[in-house]
Amino acid sequence: MVKAVVGANWGDEGKGKITDMMSEHADIIVRFQGGANAGHTIVNNYGKFALHTLPSGVFYSHTTSVIGNGVALNIPILSEEIHSIVEKGVPMPKILVSDRAQMVMPYHILFDQYEEERLGGRSFGSTKSGIAPFYSDKYAKIGFQVNELFDENALKEKLVRVCETKNILLEHLYHKPLLNPDELFDELMKWKEMIAPFVCDVSNFLWNALKEGKEILLEGQLGTLKDPDHGIYPMVTSSSTLAGYGAVGAGLPPYEIKQVVTVSKAYSSAVGAGAFVSEIFGDEADELRRRGGDGGEFGATTGRPRRMGWYDCVASKYGCRLQGTTDVAFTVLDVLGYLDEIPVCVGYEIDGEVTTEFPVTGLLEKAKPVLEILPGWKQDIRGIKKYEDLPENCRNYVEFIEKQIGFPITMVSNGPGRDDIIFREK
Repeated sequence: MVKAVVGANWGDEGKGKITDMMSEHADIIVRFQGGANAGHTIVNNYGKFALHTLPSGVFYSHTTSVIGNGVALNIPILSEEIHSIVEKGVPMPKILVSDRAQMVMPYHILFDQYEEERLGGRSFGSTKSGIAPFYSDKYAKIGFQVNELFDENALKEKLVRVCETKNILLEHLYHKPLLNPDELFDELMKWKEMIAPFVCDVSNFLWNALKEGKEILLEGQLGTLKDPDHGIYPMVTSSSTLAGYGAVGAGLPPYEIKQVVTVSKAYSSAVGAGAFVSEIFGDEADELRRRGGDGGEFGATTGRPRRMGWYDCVASKYGCRLQGTTDVAFTVLDVLGYLDEIPVCVGYEIDGEVTTEFPVTGLLEKAKPVLEILPGWKQDIRGIKKYEDLPENCRNYVEFIEKQIGFPITMVSNGPGRDDIIFREK
């Protein structure tokens, strides 16, 4: 059976914790898209970790962690990440990397930086991790798959070809130093040593695991609104963030995905540029940011302060629909305990008309939030294990949002720890 954990919104919803929790009952955890440009923060018995490439199930000795073909694989970062968790006492995880995964090349990171620099004020708010240039090359068919590291002659020839085109851009558009294919080849040979122990035919491995009745968990990065087709284009990521892409990015049959847990925060936050209708500013935003998450709302990869906002029912309903949600995991509810009143965005006013459907980017940029104010519960809810033991106003908040978005909230997270979770019947 295959389950997916994905984001409903802009990313940063708390997927790492939910994946970590669900991994206890899974055999295999698969990253199926994205790269080291975003992270998951996990708090467990070993400590606090920010993971960027490794799936969130690496802390369990019974699981196999898989990097699927859809991932933008930065080999040195993966290698560093493995060393960093083992150094903190985590047993060496079982890791498999798809021989069809493509590599983030050293020049992808340079091109990402150069392009953001060139665009200046019109930049996309990239994390400068090389993701957009990586996916550009993938679809332009000049990317490098992991398996190409093992055919040295063909690799050398291809590096010369690719460097020719890259050097034209470097010389004439960016006015930066040129690439040397021999130096790149030497670098890739070091990468080969790092990755060789993990490489396999992941799709075949997963197919056999399904036949044996194993439970597979797909772990998404970012959220619906960062999807290149269905998100706030062009302020999006470069690979699909939807559960449906999990079948492609892992090499699985689509009909095997039986459960889609879509994670949504009890308030909104976003990293990077783009329309954000329920955004708040000033002291109100600072207070929520400071209290939010575990240690505040700052990007797990970049450390950038996240943009803050109230819960957005319009965006979340859309986000859940696109994901094919079976269950909503509602996170960081405990953070809102300080508020007397909690605004919720229930509609968008665009050109004088109110809609509850999420529009295309041009209209989204004109949208003003229609807010409904709910009473707060003014108490700490951490440590509560049963839904009925939550304060009445807190339950009312959960049920109000569930009704607005139209998908069942079956998990409520009320703290950063692995066990701070309340399960609710559909």
